Amino acid sequence: MTTAGNLAVRKLRPADLGRLSTVGLRTRKLRAGLSALGIAIGVAAIVAVLGLSSSASAGLLHEISTLGTNLLVVENGQTLTGLPVELPEAAPAMIGRIDGVSDVEETGTITGDVFRSPLIPSIDTNALSLAAASLGLLHAVGTTMAVGSYLNAATAREPVAVLGAAAAQRLGIDRVYAGERIWAADMWLYVAGILNPAVLAPDIDSSVLVGFPTAEHYLGFDGHPSTVYVRAQTSRVDQVDGLLAATADPENPSEVDVSQPSAALVAQADARGAFDGLFLGLGAVALLVGAVGVANIMIISVLERRSEIGLRRALGATRGHIRMQFLAEAVLLALVGGGAGVGAGALLTALYASAKHELVVIPALAWGGGIGAAILIGAVAGLWPALRAARMSPTQALWSM
Repeated sequence: MTTAGNLAVRKLRPADLGRLSTVGLRTRKLRAGLSALGIAIGVAAIVAVLGLSSSASAGLLHEISTLGTNLLVVENGQTLTGLPVELPEAAPAMIGRIDGVSDVEETGTITGDVFRSPLIPSIDTNALSLAAASLGLLHAVGTTMAVGSYLNAATAREPVAVLGAAAAQRLGIDRVYAGERIWAADMWLYVAGILNPAVLAPDIDSSVLVGFPTAEHYLGFDGHPSTVYVRAQTSRVDQVDGLLAATADPENPSEVDVSQPSAALVAQADARGAFDGLFLGLGAVALLVGAVGVANIMIISVLERRSEIGLRRALGATRGHIRMQFLAEAVLLALVGGGAGVGAGALLTALYASAKHELVVIPALAWGGGIGAAILIGAVAGLWPALRAARMSPTQALWSM
């Protein structure tokens, strides 16, 4: 005779639960795929936004680290009435005496416009500037020559110029050959070379550089530097920063501007994530749409599978078994969409970052958050359909067969 102990309700094993949760997905593949697509789009958007932002910031910070954070820039400021102030001619030499300074180079603004030829209308200046530059400038600002050669002791005394990266592009010059020249300040200057972009000194990119002797002899330059580039020992940057203004112009230190370009670039890297919230919001909307899709397919699945529910209840399945089956099915559906979304978002990040020659960085928050959000959405979206399925009595469910 059967005892009550033999009729004890058995727990649903994980392996059985895994098989049961795939029944609806395997039998209704197209419907399940379309529902998972909404989750995938939302997760892909979140992963791509965070990945692209992190990759861009990491690339910029890596470049800053490579170029160094010990560059300080001293520029002529303005008086209280807004009039420009000139730095003393001796400013670079005085700055070089500061303990902790390893390199000092300068440029000086020259009055005059730059054109490809004298036939160009005077209004088409292309926002180019003409400047005198010291011979060690490239090392100080952390750039190199792209084409040709930089100024030396001989060419710094002749009408010879070096073009910044942007200046060369705007003038339509991408190579240097014998006799190549430009029209600057009403005279011809021969082009010796073209610079690579100067990340820490963007003003140089749009400048045409000549030697200080050339500027004074041919172009009427008065010898006053307008910008001084200072390399300090890394451990003494703050100390040097505090002394620069008073050293450059002891009589009027308040009229001297001192900046650290690397700090501005770090702020720029942080600013790149300013719009992340907007795109993450759009991704959240896509996830919400996906959640509605999952809830919809689970409700329809409950209605279509009433006979299955009734048969399982009649064979001994409890309300908890039915509830866990449909809840696991919803979570699995969302998890499939989340996994596809993480893969798609990571692929988009890798392709874009590679095309921009940036580091590929996909933070754990992106893929972990995407998968976690998918599981949570699946659980929430499938909860009510699972409860509805569990409330069905065996007789009610079998009656609908």
